[in-house]
Amino acid sequence: MYAVIVTGGKQYRVQQGDVVFVEKMEAAEGSEVSFDTVLAVGEEGSVKVGAPAVEGASVTAKVLKNGKGKKLNIIRYRPKKGSARHMGHRQPYTKVEITAING
Repeated sequence: MYAVIVTGGKQYRVQQGDVVFVEKMEAAEGSEVSFDTVLAVGEEGSVKVGAPAVEGASVTAKVLKNGKGKKLNIIRYRPKKGSARHMGHRQPYTKVEITAING
């Protein structure tokens, strides 16, 4: 069984047991999280698609870790001016493990 969920403005196709990196959520490590916006739920040969979400469907996950991704170095270069600006960015994430798909 699989489901398509929405969190952080992105869509993820998940199955039970999957480990997914999603946009940072306000949840402590080890806690349970429920995703209520489920766009589709499917099994072998049958798919339920919502308009826009499947009613009564939810996905439960366990928060494994809150962290930051690898550092990205951004350089803004101005040609013929002799100046450049160096910036860095580390995107925060939440690592979750899918425990159950209901619906």
